[in-house]
Amino acid sequence: MSPLARLGKGISRASRRFSGAEAELVPQSRLSGPMPWVIAIMVALTAIALAAGLVMGNAVRSASAEIEGGVTIQIVEARPEVRRDQAEAALEQLARLPGVTSTRLVPQSEVDALIEPWLGTGIADATGAAIPVPALIDVRLDAPATPARLAQIERSVAASAPAARVDAQSNWLKPVFEAMLSLQLLAGALVLLLAAALSAAVLLAVRSALGTNRETIEIVHLLGGTDAQIARVFQRSVGYDAAGGGAVGLALALAVILAIGRRFAGLGAGMVDSGALSWSDWLLIALVPVLSTMLAMLTARLTVLQALRKML
Repeated sequence: MSPLARLGKGISRASRRFSGAEAELVPQSRLSGPMPWVIAIMVALTAIALAAGLVMGNAVRSASAEIEGGVTIQIVEARPEVRRDQAEAALEQLARLPGVTSTRLVPQSEVDALIEPWLGTGIADATGAAIPVPALIDVRLDAPATPARLAQIERSVAASAPAARVDAQSNWLKPVFEAMLSLQLLAGALVLLLAAALSAAVLLAVRSALGTNRETIEIVHLLGGTDAQIARVFQRSVGYDAAGGGAVGLALALAVILAIGRRFAGLGAGMVDSGALSWSDWLLIALVPVLSTMLAMLTARLTVLQALRKML
């Protein structure tokens, strides 16, 4: 066959494959290649990381709001009768302080329940007597427990309860909050890394498809096809694959999130319960495959346009 005949045959074949803007230069069946499954894995990991970050953020905000105005007073006294008298005197002094909304002497049964996981039951010292446990007074303020407020409380109870130790409840959990904030930042960084990995995977796939269909693209240009039309063909193909893979990835992520949520719900821990996902959090998770599809399509379009400028 002569060169002119081959060229005519190629143009005829390209004309059939590029019938206006609805042509398909990448003749692959949907969900048949590796790209949709790669996107599914990326979307699943992104949704799980996002859910983890949202849960930790909710838990920190809820716990911070709950204990922001909380103060705990310990009466560290070995003699039970003196400890009891000082606790009652401290309650009377606290009732006179401005800004104190409520006070409560924690019952001994609750204190024993708090220390039981650490010390066990029936703990006794060398003489056989029970180890003395400080009396606890739970105080709620109408504002955050600042150092100035803590100093004021300590001065007011010092005379009647010299064994009193005043602490803000937020100070106890500050290391926990800092650790959870670090994990939340790590989850955000992981989301960004997965988005970058998704873009890189799409970029490599599109470049490979461009190399495979280089001759067809050159013939399309001879027929009057523009770079925007060719880029739209690749963008549409990647969009279909990304949408299908994103749906599969979201389904996998939801299954994992719900399974882990049921596991943690069985713990009955307050901080875990306060970190439950809200409807807005679920909406944000549901947007992951949509945003992933948009990112994949944008990456495909920019990659094709840049490659065509270098090719022709």
